[in-house]
Amino acid sequence: MSAKSAPPPLAPRLYLATPVIDDPSQVAARLPALLASADVAAVLLRLSPSDPRTLISRVKALAAVIQAASAALLLDGHADLVARSGADGAHLTGIAALQEALPMLKPDRIAGSGGLSTRHESMIAGEAGADYVLFGEPDEAGDRPSTDAIAERLEWWAELFEPPCVGYAASCEEARIFAASGADFILAGEFVWKDPRGAETALAEVAAAIRQGHGLQDGRTTPSPKAEGGAAG
Repeated sequence: MSAKSAPPPLAPRLYLATPVIDDPSQVAARLPALLASADVAAVLLRLSPSDPRTLISRVKALAAVIQAASAALLLDGHADLVARSGADGAHLTGIAALQEALPMLKPDRIAGSGGLSTRHESMIAGEAGADYVLFGEPDEAGDRPSTDAIAERLEWWAELFEPPCVGYAASCEEARIFAASGADFILAGEFVWKDPRGAETALAEVAAAIRQGHGLQDGRTTPSPKAEGGAAG
């Protein structure tokens, strides 16, 4: 009897980042239709600076809408507000922020990790207990690795490690490439909200690009050439 082959990998799911929010009412009005336009696993809520009470009020204004769509709500930072606001977890930038937040979030809430500039930092985050690692987001200066370097990092992680990896996509084409590279989730944000055709159309297009990229990973079509070089670290 021949050995049973492993099941094919699941297609990556969408992780939607919001604009930086001051007044949540406009985003709350747009979210139901947007979350219905594609299979969104989680929403990353980005908040403009304010006092804790105001921030909690903003989160609560959006939590019901997001969670009603069966999506997890993660705060960009603010791990100390997760429990009080009803969020499902937080995304932390940098190893120090992750390690500080883990006691507040584990074991019941999600702790995601980004700002990982080297492979070594990525492995530290995974070993510390991060529920996912994010590759490709801009740094404080707005710079980010090349598409090829991000794809290489995703492929490396997906082949070797258990925690999910997330690819930060700045376009539909990047979403397709990162899905083909083995990402478990694709984070899409600014370009979706700014699309002149409407965010629903843009997000549905991203979802289609992810499906196409997943088809490349499965070998159902001819993949694009892999990057020759890799990310630093």
